[in-house]
Amino acid sequence: MVHRVEVATKSNFLDAEGEALKQAAAHFGITGLEVVRVVKVYKLEGLDADEKLHDIKDRLLHEPIWQDAALDQRVVRDEENYKTVEIALKPGIMDTEIESVMRAVADLGIKGLSMAGTGKRFLFQGNISHADLSLITEKLLMNKIIQRVLDKPEETLLIDSEPKPTEIITLRSMNDSELIALSDNRLWLNLEEMKVIQEYFRKLDRDPTDVELEMLAQTWSEHCGHKTFKAKLVINGREKEPLMTRIKKATQEINSPNVISVFEDNSGVIKFFNGLAVCGKVETHNSPSAIEPYGGAMTGSGGVFRDVVGTGQGAKTIISTDIFCFAPFDTDQADVPVGCIHPQRLGSEVVRGVKDYGNRMGIPTNNGSLHFHPDFVAKPSVIVGAFGIMPEKFARKGRAKPGDKIITVGGKTGRDGIHGATFSSGEMTAETESISSSAVQIGNAIEEKRMFDAILAARDKGLIRAITDLGAGGFSSGIGEMGEDTGARVDLDKIPLKYHGLAPWEIWLSESQERMVMAVDAKDVAQIKKVFKDFNVEATEIGEFTDDKKLTLNYNGEIVGKLEMEFLHGGLPQRVMSGEWHEPKLVEPELLEPKDYNETLKQILCHWNVCSKEPIVRLYDHEVQGTSVLKPYSGTNKDAPNDAAIIEPVLGSGQGLATAHGMNPIYNKINPYWGAASAFDECVRNLVASGVDPKNIALLDNFIWPFPDAEELGKLDRAVDACYDITTTWQMPIVSGKDSLSSTYRGPDGTVIKIPPTLCVSGFAPLEDISKTISAGLKQAGNWLFIVGETKAELGGSVYYDLHTELGASVPHVDIQQARVIFEKMHSAITQDIIQSAHDLSEGGLAVALAEMCFGGNKGAAVTIDNISELDRADKILFSESNTRFVIEVAPKNEDKLTALFKDLPLFKLGQVNDSKSLTISFGGKEVINSGIDEMKKAYQATMKRYF
Repeated sequence: MVHRVEVATKSNFLDAEGEALKQAAAHFGITGLEVVRVVKVYKLEGLDADEKLHDIKDRLLHEPIWQDAALDQRVVRDEENYKTVEIALKPGIMDTEIESVMRAVADLGIKGLSMAGTGKRFLFQGNISHADLSLITEKLLMNKIIQRVLDKPEETLLIDSEPKPTEIITLRSMNDSELIALSDNRLWLNLEEMKVIQEYFRKLDRDPTDVELEMLAQTWSEHCGHKTFKAKLVINGREKEPLMTRIKKATQEINSPNVISVFEDNSGVIKFFNGLAVCGKVETHNSPSAIEPYGGAMTGSGGVFRDVVGTGQGAKTIISTDIFCFAPFDTDQADVPVGCIHPQRLGSEVVRGVKDYGNRMGIPTNNGSLHFHPDFVAKPSVIVGAFGIMPEKFARKGRAKPGDKIITVGGKTGRDGIHGATFSSGEMTAETESISSSAVQIGNAIEEKRMFDAILAARDKGLIRAITDLGAGGFSSGIGEMGEDTGARVDLDKIPLKYHGLAPWEIWLSESQERMVMAVDAKDVAQIKKVFKDFNVEATEIGEFTDDKKLTLNYNGEIVGKLEMEFLHGGLPQRVMSGEWHEPKLVEPELLEPKDYNETLKQILCHWNVCSKEPIVRLYDHEVQGTSVLKPYSGTNKDAPNDAAIIEPVLGSGQGLATAHGMNPIYNKINPYWGAASAFDECVRNLVASGVDPKNIALLDNFIWPFPDAEELGKLDRAVDACYDITTTWQMPIVSGKDSLSSTYRGPDGTVIKIPPTLCVSGFAPLEDISKTISAGLKQAGNWLFIVGETKAELGGSVYYDLHTELGASVPHVDIQQARVIFEKMHSAITQDIIQSAHDLSEGGLAVALAEMCFGGNKGAAVTIDNISELDRADKILFSESNTRFVIEVAPKNEDKLTALFKDLPLFKLGQVNDSKSLTISFGGKEVINSGIDEMKKAYQATMKRYF
């Protein structure tokens, strides 16, 4: 029998979750709600003694000061006066509370609990219709991919079934149409690839098992195989090197002495100080987040954290980052395509996912951004990153040796995440939400935290030969890649399962979270198991690495899969892809000059791509671990943005690690070469403005692109050309990256929505002396303000043009040679204490940068812009988004040093810092802006406060 304990906030206390639901419902036009109450439901199976159940209820499941609880009855006595909906997770979906409940019950000394579960009941009073209730349920209470409305209590919580036997697929005799049908049903490979597999098995004189086909589909998927980036390219009729080749070639030519490991491990590794190394990885989790944003974002963070701890022989994760792209949160519901989630819910759930995972793991989320464009309405871009630290002696990728045992550690394996890699490789359609539900995963941060602690303990004892995470493709990817040079034998029946009934191919392909796999010397197996047991983490031997260069899978004593590593990893035929690039025929808008510049500035400050994101940042714990040096927001009132985040990884050392990023998807709609160049420029600007030496910067690239047809491939080619040109000139290596080329939506009515082509460039760098870090806020009245860099008529893709619903053609360019010199001079000026504050110019241009600096110091400024540009209108100067520009604050005594240092470079005096609490800007002898700090800040903060 399943017993139920209901827990609710006492009626004389605020039901915060209920109030939040009322407010969220109002955004959908439902204003008749008077009372919303939320009841937590705990379900307990296997216990019959009332005293045990009451003991659990009273001692474990509620706080009697502010909560009521009831066993096997309604906790809200007058529930009949409410309209009710009960929501529960679908069977097989990770419920992160179950393990905690069962462990806590055991700690109470109570035995016999066979399973636990949770759910929520939502109680509504007020003038709402059945249609209103259905809308609230669908849009606010649940995600039908992972949750269900519970009409009656469950009879059992246990999941058990007989596994389907391994299936032999009669591949050898299939014709082309049958091959395509098989692929469309479960493999997502093209006909050429299917025929290569067919020929392989014809040579073996046997048909494949479902395990073997699924393994090949995973390994050869776009997500894992990077087929587009490795393809032979023909652009505008001219053959070009593969995209991946060009990116790697740039890093090889730079040959930085700071680089330890690049393009071979789960993250890129560079040198730190005193025998330490730091590593970084940034990933995308767009497809899972599009259909289940909370779980998608959660597992995105969890996965990239595992990439870091799975680097070398294990690194400690010390930073989390997040960069998101959505449609504006005020998008009309009618404009949301069929099968897609409203941007507001996407945004709130993605943020909640990153928050819950990072905060629970004790990893500071200290750098990120949000970007908005209507074309993200069907599929968001969810970019998550992580950075770690380790002794340099553990920083190089380990290699499994024949005879090493295969040890899996962490969570158990279930059906969650199956086909995640292949699902992420395909376009999104109206049916994606329903047919790809098995690709969804929910993370358990506490499980991962224990696992990480155990891994680092085992690393320090020298017990780990090699390690990798189990992400896309699960064991198939992790063990398949680790054993590529040796061979491996795996006993699938030894893998710990969440529940019975998984077929062998499901065990092998599952992407259940919080799992990693290691190669361990046979003599160390007992010791490493003990280490993991001490941390209450499961460690299981499931096979060994061999010397036959074959991957052999056993299940209950039978071979269910056997493939040659050479074919698995080298048999994929290289694609030949053709692309076209032609400069789009765009026009520059002819806009009237603003009549009221103060009002225009306020409109820009509250624009989606400029406004303060502080309400979101405050949800993240960026102080955990106690290493924070430069925070996301700082200044007199702690509400002004900085350009980068800096921590002191080794407390007391005085040495820092900086992280930042750059991206502007809208520029790529105009010209992807300059859009990509702008992303690099912004990333480096942010780091340099905070005190980083440009010579120490390492970069990471993430391409999020529509499905690569000829047009999009042409754009992608231009972006990669920019990567090569920028990095080789600036001598900044790309040490890791990722491509996600499936951000196209196809609706049932033929509607096609492509996201703006997006390149996110992240950077990280060691700082020898954190005392040389500077923030963006103004420091001292009487100091001079200068602008570094050239201000041009480059408003294409700008926020200013977007206010007028225009795109424009004059996308910002980068003077690559001059930019390198400016970065070096900026760093020299900071290290010589010439510059007291610095801020890069990006979205919104000079006017926004000045306003944000005023926020930081709670000080005013009086500036004149006549002499900084040849442009003849104030709006073009103030709102231009030209690259490689900084506003810097300099004490009068240092002015001569500054001008000498920047001799022959674009440096212009703007004006002076003052205590007026207002920003005044003059042009042509007239004051065009005179805005108070409080007035500007109110506009700056208003937008996001409506939603968070």
